[in-house]
Amino acid sequence: MNQAIIRDEFSISTDKSLLDIDVIQGFLETESYWAQNRDLAKTLKAIENSMCFGVYHAGKLIGFARVVSDFATFAYVGDVFILNEFRGRGLSKWLMQTIVDHPELQGLRRWVLATRDAHGLYAQFEFAELRHPERWMERTAPDAY
Repeated sequence: MNQAIIRDEFSISTDKSLLDIDVIQGFLETESYWAQNRDLAKTLKAIENSMCFGVYHAGKLIGFARVVSDFATFAYVGDVFILNEFRGRGLSKWLMQTIVDHPELQGLRRWVLATRDAHGLYAQFEFAELRHPERWMERTAPDAY
């Protein structure tokens, strides 16, 4: 189910056909700290296997996030960004609210994400440090953030 929400001159849509892959890959390669070494093929595969949220202004992609989920128990939020020139307008907060309110993502037992610098944003949506870190393990690539 593709969902579009409009607020003022901005919109958020889950329609993958609207995504501007050049903008997404450009941001990930040059602006992100987490995906600078991710090649286009990996980005395309990640998008294909995720629920994606595009943020648009005048029909142009200005923000993005994706959710990896089984839609029953678990969700991982990743690749969240708003282009620099559109920051400071509450769009990240609106994007996260849209994600956590999405009908297909209700009733999950656990949401996770990783961030270096946006703890304040995510805390507004009840993200916190792991409640039971002693139960979690991870296997990461050498260049994982």
